[in-house]
Amino acid sequence: MKQLFAYFILCFSIGAYGAEGAIASPERHARDAAVQVLAQGGNAVDAAITTAFVLAVTYPEAGNIGGGGFMTLWFDGQPYFLDYREVAPAQAHRDLYLDEDGDVVAEASTVGHLAVGVPGSVAGLWAAHQRFGSRPWPELVAPAIALARDGFQPEPQLLARQQQALKHFAGRTNFADYFSPMHADQRFVQTELAQTLQRIAEQGRAGFYQGTTAKLLAEQMKAQGGLISQADLSDYRVKWRTPLQHSWQEMTLISAPPPSSGGFALAQLLSLKHRRQADFADHPIDSAAYVHLVAEIEKRVFADRAEYLGDPDFTQVPLEQLLAKDYLARRAAEIDPSQISPTQGIEPGLESPQTTHFSVVDQWGNAVSNTTTLNLNFGSGVVVAGAGFLLNNEMDDFSAKPGVPNAFGVIGGDANAIAPGKRMLSSMSPSLLLRDDKVEMVIGTPGGSTIFTSVFQVLANVYDAGMPLPQAVAAPRFHHQLWPRDEIRLEPYGTLPQATQQALQQQGYRLRQQSWDLGDIQAIQRNGTSWSAVSDPRGRGASAVVSSQP
Repeated sequence: MKQLFAYFILCFSIGAYGAEGAIASPERHARDAAVQVLAQGGNAVDAAITTAFVLAVTYPEAGNIGGGGFMTLWFDGQPYFLDYREVAPAQAHRDLYLDEDGDVVAEASTVGHLAVGVPGSVAGLWAAHQRFGSRPWPELVAPAIALARDGFQPEPQLLARQQQALKHFAGRTNFADYFSPMHADQRFVQTELAQTLQRIAEQGRAGFYQGTTAKLLAEQMKAQGGLISQADLSDYRVKWRTPLQHSWQEMTLISAPPPSSGGFALAQLLSLKHRRQADFADHPIDSAAYVHLVAEIEKRVFADRAEYLGDPDFTQVPLEQLLAKDYLARRAAEIDPSQISPTQGIEPGLESPQTTHFSVVDQWGNAVSNTTTLNLNFGSGVVVAGAGFLLNNEMDDFSAKPGVPNAFGVIGGDANAIAPGKRMLSSMSPSLLLRDDKVEMVIGTPGGSTIFTSVFQVLANVYDAGMPLPQAVAAPRFHHQLWPRDEIRLEPYGTLPQATQQALQQQGYRLRQQSWDLGDIQAIQRNGTSWSAVSDPRGRGASAVVSSQP
């Protein structure tokens, strides 16, 4: 009989502190389930699997079994990267979302069955368990089954997003059939989803990509004009890729390689800022000079992203060149600290808003940084009838037409054009920082194209500005992505001082107050022999540190 473990949790509204395992989750039910796994001797991968499945139930706007994602791991002293990103169906083609005149059809890649890529989430979690899991698979899926079967009390943020989605998908998908019963005063039960999760618990990967679930999904696709077939599902494969590694401030960044642009972009952002650190000196993070310098760095990163990044199985990605010291030095030298460089003049330098993220560490020093997504809130708005789960709209992350922006306003090129079996480009940046071969920080966030700029700002706040992690996460954030020209996005949660805004406008920037916050950071940081775990106050996250002993 396995030993029982006593545990205690130090938990606050923003962060938690303690000595052993830790979880920073975007939602409290997932946090609680992960705590149980860690306290009973499960490792970081076990806890990550349970967290992901619970989020598919209680965080339906982004948590999923009908989407995909990336997992960056540090396990037994080695880095790993698991790509379980969605892929384009076999029937997809380059001009899928263009009309007869060659123009992009509005919302064809974001709403309905045609917007769905072949899901990878279940295959990814199964692959992680097969390689690193220590607890029985059914045990790890069980908390999600119970929450779907017995229901949970929806929180205000979820209900607000549900109301927006009901209006957005009205008359276009079956979203209302499944989510209109969600109310504040009663438990939200998802019987069909519980049955689907039970099949996954009993059959593993086959419980999703074969049998009843696969048949239900494929039949609905065929009836509603979608492209995913049973063959697409059975043929789906995850990929273990070499993680991106980049030196920064006597630490090593471990992050996502292509088909994510996130790791490359984060490495470039951190390196370019470090090379211009003299320009940043004496400028507070909310000053106009600081914002301008960051914007100048970000626009160059986005120029490279649009030109060079795509699925490495389909296009040559010059990653080593983009992160080479001489290249970074040349790009850093282009920045004018006093005025805006012309957007049209920012060329490539060589010759995705709803996702969710969680971070986990265990008592042995293993770590998981996992970002998973449906793309936009509640994905395509399509629920698999009889199976009860939402499907993604990740096809919008391809370039429907080179030079035309996607739902996040990001412009792409030929490297990210649609092709059968191809993985769409992502901005997801699940990341780790190592110091002396030990995990220093586990961090990530949702936010589409703002993902890596949000992670960058938090890391700069901690390691450049010397801010404690809770304050670094809570500080106001901003975003610039080359296009729209000279536009800096601000967020509802925290905005820049009026004097800073006025100075930026006088310099020539246009400030845009968008309707959604910039990210939902979930981070864990080592403090000597203990951990601090922080959930972004922008979301409904919950963090915990678990101290377990026999």
